[in-house]
Amino acid sequence: MDKSDSRLQPQTTTKAVMDRERPVIALVVPCYNEEEGLQQCCDVLGGVLERMTGEGIASDRSFILLVDDGSRDRTWDVIRALHASRTDVRGISLAHNRGQYNAIFAGLMTVRSMCDAAISIDADLQDSPEAVVEMVRRFREGADIVYGVRASRETDSWFKRNSARAFYRLQRSMGLDIVYDHSEFRLMDRTSLDILAEFGECNLYLRGIMPYIGLRSAIVRYDRSARTTGTTKYSLGKLLSVSIDGITSFTAKPMRLIFMLGLLLLLVDVAVSVWVLVSHFRGYAISGWSSIMLSLWFLGSVVLISLGIIGEYIGKIFVEVKRRPRYNIAESLLD
Repeated sequence: MDKSDSRLQPQTTTKAVMDRERPVIALVVPCYNEEEGLQQCCDVLGGVLERMTGEGIASDRSFILLVDDGSRDRTWDVIRALHASRTDVRGISLAHNRGQYNAIFAGLMTVRSMCDAAISIDADLQDSPEAVVEMVRRFREGADIVYGVRASRETDSWFKRNSARAFYRLQRSMGLDIVYDHSEFRLMDRTSLDILAEFGECNLYLRGIMPYIGLRSAIVRYDRSARTTGTTKYSLGKLLSVSIDGITSFTAKPMRLIFMLGLLLLLVDVAVSVWVLVSHFRGYAISGWSSIMLSLWFLGSVVLISLGIIGEYIGKIFVEVKRRPRYNIAESLLD
């Protein structure tokens, strides 16, 4: 290797000129209780990096960054061992479990001055490692952000497939600009990483932030594989929580809908009042237990749902004004 080649010199600042011909690629892998599969994960991703290096589309200084998100098993010990035995593996350990989004964000912010482009990918390898190569090709063609999008959901169960579709439709209906069937598998160049660093909110919803950043984007479609080891960390409740966080982080439309519902109920109340007064003066008004109970239950539900939605926004304001750090890094293996 010719050390005088400026393209192969270490990138020490984010202001350095980006290399699209032979870029340094960082694969950012969030890990939570993934000790069983990390060796296989690094073997597969390391093979992808080696292939791209051999084909001349990535620098031989490309690497894997494993982000331990406060795991309760031996994940960090495995990362240490992999770092000691391999030159392409680096790691950071978060002091506390902060969730997938914060773990990815911590990894991206760690590598943004060390690479030309970063790709976030889960440790379970369900997102196609082969699609990484195609992402890098799109980056070399000029894309700043490349989204990994599932080509099909035919392998999912009926419930998971339809709940996912409902998830995206709900967010679109609430005004979010999101990419259908895209999770956290994406490539970001150094410019987009620098822009992402300017987002100061604590409630990160990366799927919504990416389209908001803008820049030139591309899509790579892939088939999602079955999980090789471990179990999924996303229950139905957690998926619902992600959807609520995404909506309340990017739009106030639910509060507008509450207001419109209030106006609609006001019109209904006026109509009912007219009917009650007419009935009273004509002398055949009879108090109905069923109508009273139905009205009480309906209005009570609307009030509680409305308070819950407003509470979500107030809760986010409460978290944001504290300005607490998104994460704390307990230990780093970056050399």
